[in-house]
Amino acid sequence: MNDEPAKNSLAPEYFEDVYNANDDPWNFAASEYETRKYAATIAALPFEKYEAAFEIGCSIGVLTAQLAEKCESLLAIDVNEKALRQARQRCRNLPNVQLKKMQIPGEFPDDKNFDLIVVSEVGYYLSVEDWRRAREKIIAHLKPNGSVVLVHWTHFVADYPQTGDAVHDSFAKFVEGQTRHLEARRTEDYRLDVWAKL
Repeated sequence: MNDEPAKNSLAPEYFEDVYNANDDPWNFAASEYETRKYAATIAALPFEKYEAAFEIGCSIGVLTAQLAEKCESLLAIDVNEKALRQARQRCRNLPNVQLKKMQIPGEFPDDKNFDLIVVSEVGYYLSVEDWRRAREKIIAHLKPNGSVVLVHWTHFVADYPQTGDAVHDSFAKFVEGQTRHLEARRTEDYRLDVWAKL
């Protein structure tokens, strides 16, 4: 039996330290891994165009700019202002993109519903309880037949409250009976799942 106490969500200060040390700490802009994963994420989208999309954890906006091509409007959020400044610069010529500083699940665009919600490399920063609250809000704000995409690194990271697999497995269990599972892909390094709300 594992008696290790549950970890809290990573605080915004964690990411302040990360971005103060490096403008692109995960090498989103240049990594071949990220390039391949972003291409797979875009290719997995069930529809060519979405009316209203929500990207949770946009960081410096590399995936954001690619998602924008598929969306009439895209709200992208992050907890870190330094990352958002880079995202604003990267998306400066994309009028359909809105970037906001926001921390889920405590902050959420509760006045909006979306036909696409993307959670890429962010779910494992949340505690089990915060991820439970987040996935409830995600499904509540997803339109019927809307797409929800989860993509996460699957290797263990000591700092993170959860693993990528734990994030996907708990989401899959929660949405059973509420969604259709459209895509399940696993590579050496990441897992990608797509659901459509019934």
